[in-house]
Amino acid sequence: MKVFQHHIYEYRKGLRSLILHTLPAIYQEKVEALLTRENISYLIYPLGRTRINLFFGAGKCVEVVASIGKSSLSDYTPEEDFILGTMLGYSRLQQCTRYLVRKDQRLVQKAEDQTGPLLRNIKEGTSSGVVVPFPGEARAQ
Repeated sequence: MKVFQHHIYEYRKGLRSLILHTLPAIYQEKVEALLTRENISYLIYPLGRTRINLFFGAGKCVEVVASIGKSSLSDYTPEEDFILGTMLGYSRLQQCTRYLVRKDQRLVQKAEDQTGPLLRNIKEGTSSGVVVPFPGEARAQ
């Protein structure tokens, strides 16, 4: 509960607009009472049988999470994951990298479903293919 209290402190000081806090479900009533008393918007999603994901902070930010409407973070699209990570204050550069990796994985899987082993072979380097590095990145030899 000390970390939870610190998150409230950071929200009140304007350091964060949205917080995601995972905690044992036995504390749900306690945190709901505290957030209600402090007039802080929140949204709770179950995480298995014994834990919860608690989103809280600025009302508009909580509304965005609620509008996504997915209780499991693993069900988020790469775009939704990017939005959430950015709203939680994670490094924009790391979020961009995470987005590109997640998007690429989905595109590769979709293409493999449609083209079979050809794309897999290109990806694994067992077939001819051209690898173009991002600008500023060294090409792997």
